[in-house]
Amino acid sequence: MEDKKISSELIYRTIDIFIILVTLFVGSPYTNFYNVEGYLIAGMSAVMLFSFVGRLMDIYTSWSGRPLRDEAVRVSMTWLITFLSLVFIAFVTKTSEQFSRVVLLAWLVITPMLLVLARYMLRLIFAHFRRLGLNNRTVAIVGMTQHGLHFARDLENNPDYGYHVVGFYDDRSDRIHKEVLDHYPNLGNFDDMINSARAGEWDQIYLALPVEAKKRMLRLLDQLADTATPVRLLPDYFTTNLLHSKFIEIADNPVLCIYDSPFSGDHALIKRIEDIIVGTLILTLISPLMLIIAGAVKLTSPGPVFFKQTRYGLKGEKIRVWKFRSMTVCEDNGDIKQATRGDERYTRIGEFLRKTSLDELPQFFNVLQGSMSIVGPRPHAVAHNEQYRSLIPGYMLRHMIKPGITGWAQVNGWRGETNTIYKMRKRVEYDLEYMREWSLWLDLKIIFMTIFKAFNDKNAY
Repeated sequence: MEDKKISSELIYRTIDIFIILVTLFVGSPYTNFYNVEGYLIAGMSAVMLFSFVGRLMDIYTSWSGRPLRDEAVRVSMTWLITFLSLVFIAFVTKTSEQFSRVVLLAWLVITPMLLVLARYMLRLIFAHFRRLGLNNRTVAIVGMTQHGLHFARDLENNPDYGYHVVGFYDDRSDRIHKEVLDHYPNLGNFDDMINSARAGEWDQIYLALPVEAKKRMLRLLDQLADTATPVRLLPDYFTTNLLHSKFIEIADNPVLCIYDSPFSGDHALIKRIEDIIVGTLILTLISPLMLIIAGAVKLTSPGPVFFKQTRYGLKGEKIRVWKFRSMTVCEDNGDIKQATRGDERYTRIGEFLRKTSLDELPQFFNVLQGSMSIVGPRPHAVAHNEQYRSLIPGYMLRHMIKPGITGWAQVNGWRGETNTIYKMRKRVEYDLEYMREWSLWLDLKIIFMTIFKAFNDKNAY
């Protein structure tokens, strides 16, 4: 197992070194600033810095089963930090004049593209071998439970991840999930599992016991500590919520925040500064476009340019959200029909505005006003809020933070009409995940992803 990890990391490191050096040296000899020694020092320094920063950014750990976009972001950030560090060193040492600006710019832009492309190609190659049954990790699950079965099926449906579920262990007949036995073999009781772990039969063991089996789990963990097999926990719904909660200290006592806003103290200040700076910049850039859209709305249909609808904002307080009017009606009452594909209420340019999300641009005024953020859960009409709060557990937790123009749910495909409870539940899941995982970098990532998805979103209408 360790040999596989080392060999995989060696492949990634070797390709990274090759790309960084080749990208720098391909165009260098054709410039008037070519200095072999200087470019060689720059290249080797970049390789060492990238390796060091990459270790801190975890780009060489196993990314099996994790999204490519997350790996691509980390790789790109690693390269950006490396490049800016080299530029700073060149400035301090007064050696920047030795290098061609064209070459450096090409190096900055092309290198991360090739690094990400290389990882994408390696994923395809590794996935092909895994589908053939090569280099797969064997996984045994302890506890025939619903969340254990769900995990096993997710691995089975994604063979590219390289995990093979060999079966389940359990020794209590009242806990055995009959649906599990229809798909996976029963490998034995917990004593058999301990013996298999000591013998190193499986690459990984996952505990999927229910939260009420605390004593048995502690006993199993104590026994598994006497083995060399990696052990991981599959939390149920209750445990998942606890793991995502944060600890604070009040009067020298640890307190677990089950439901809480991520924006308190300095985080709230950072979020507000981000909204003001980024919002002002974007609003300045899009002002000419907004004037054109306003004229088009006014000329193509009777009625106001802007449509203001009541939504729930921070702490469930009502706010007025601005949009360019895209329909012939301005509904804002207790019975609001969601927009559907080919909706007959669209104005002549309304469908285009909604498809491209251009109708959302006036909401930057809401951002500067302070009632919304650029990134956050999308605000729903009051009527829809009252409908879904009784159907989806945790729905109103979205209102612990300001609503946003774009959000984590939207860039992950959960945008548009929510004509089923499942779609709204998925949107809420991503909104709550955003609240748990918030960081300034996550906001910038969502903004970046929104720019590329805005004009190519099949769920926008």
